[in-house]
Amino acid sequence: MREEPWRLSALELARRIAARELTSAEVVEALLERIARVNPHLNAVTLVLADEARAGARAADRAVDAGARLGPFHGVPFTIKENVDVAGSPTTMGVRALAEAIPAIDAPVVERLRAAGAIPIARTNLPDMGLRVHTSSSLRGVTRNPWHPGRTAGGSSGGEAAALATGMTPLGLGNDIGGSLRNPAHCCGVASLKPTTGRVPWAAVVPAEDGPPSQQLMHVEGPMARSVADLRAALAVLAGPHPRDPFAVPAPLVGPRPAERLRVAVLAEPPGGSTAPEIAAGVDRAARALAAAGCEVAAATPPHFDRIPEIWGAWLMSELRTMMPMLGPVMGEEALGFLQAVDRQFPAMDLGALNGVLIERHAIARAWSQFFTEHDVILSPVWTTPPFEHGWDTACDENVAEVLTTIRCVLPANFLGLPAAVVPAALADGLPVGVQLLGNRFREDLCLEAAEAIERALGVLTPIDPVTD
Repeated sequence: MREEPWRLSALELARRIAARELTSAEVVEALLERIARVNPHLNAVTLVLADEARAGARAADRAVDAGARLGPFHGVPFTIKENVDVAGSPTTMGVRALAEAIPAIDAPVVERLRAAGAIPIARTNLPDMGLRVHTSSSLRGVTRNPWHPGRTAGGSSGGEAAALATGMTPLGLGNDIGGSLRNPAHCCGVASLKPTTGRVPWAAVVPAEDGPPSQQLMHVEGPMARSVADLRAALAVLAGPHPRDPFAVPAPLVGPRPAERLRVAVLAEPPGGSTAPEIAAGVDRAARALAAAGCEVAAATPPHFDRIPEIWGAWLMSELRTMMPMLGPVMGEEALGFLQAVDRQFPAMDLGALNGVLIERHAIARAWSQFFTEHDVILSPVWTTPPFEHGWDTACDENVAEVLTTIRCVLPANFLGLPAAVVPAALADGLPVGVQLLGNRFREDLCLEAAEAIERALGVLTPIDPVTD
């Protein structure tokens, strides 16, 4: 029996299209039908680019028929979060004020996936300005978790994760300044990669070309998929210098091999707060899979781990406070309330205090660099809790504080500019449990190697039909 295209990975779709086992037109129609069938249950896709996708598929099939040289994702549809520029499609940032903000050019990551043969098929949801770990947009509404409609899909790339998990797309583009590629991967049971800062070029027209220092040093664009192989192939397409990003670098995609076995530091119950038993069990399960794959696995805590969330938040909020006159009028009431509650968690900083944070960042980075001389990859939770219920994160300041504790494992990668991959490792009470593989600068290859070993042992959870009860 022929497998339905929406169930296939991006690389498998590309292989079948190149081998003429499927046409790109068939794939596009299958995914458009899948979006129409399941998106009403999830609200993950915000805008369908049906005409463009069909035209792209026809051109892709003509290229196959002509024997043209094909890119690694030739004829494969992909989706893009609504804060990444796509020419002719609004970069809404999830807010009404930008509902008609249409860029004339693609972001570099979109440009590069198109050049690799991929075809934009839809845009996906995010919270207002991407400033929440729950995907609820004042413009587009709430995205529901495919595994449980009452739970969060994560954020801010929650639309991408939910679309991937349910077969509406095989490949997605998102971004990350506080776990936004990784939080929803944990919640929805898919894979994602936060690259090293400078690995993948970032540039935008909407809402501004140049962001504050925290964005310059912590924000990255990256891929989401259902398999590690797709993440690796996407990284190879996306990485490298671009004239619109003065700080993207031509670092090699593969570094020197570790002397012997891959050395994995396991952080099943990270300091700085409690960890739900089912989350710790998921990390332990992943650790056993890595040990069985021949890795050297040992419990270890990187230096200053519990200090990083505090100063990540203080730094980010010190800049967002200065932007409140711009953010306040455009953000929805719920989203703005969450941001203001986060603001109350961190003290105001003058220039001297901010300078101290950046000096401390350098000291912590040096200590972590030394830690990586003894460990190649850090295995940890993504969140230390399962996905929470819709609206829980904004119910009170205590819940906001708990959210910041819950996401503490994702923040070092942003604060220090490090790469991190996420794969699912378990199901607990019907909800996925993701684990994170974090490595030294520009060692995405080792993060992906460890993630793939876990995936090989424990399997891929998606795509699924969404739970609607």
